[in-house]
Amino acid sequence: MLPQDPYMLLSVVNTKLRDEFSDLDDLCSSLDVDRGRLEEKLAQAGFTYEKSVNQFR
Repeated sequence: MLPQDPYMLLSVVNTKLRDEFSDLDDLCSSLDVDRGRLEEKLAQAGFTYEKSVNQFR
């Protein structure tokens, strides 16, 4: 289960992307997370996924 707080979520997702997953699709598939909802939640806090660095910024 991922945190609901957007800043904690950012930290957890970026750590997992860095350490465990090759891209956001891999993370979402492995964790059974809806990519659209995840991106929307982080976008509300001002973050977008940058594929070139495999991180939300």
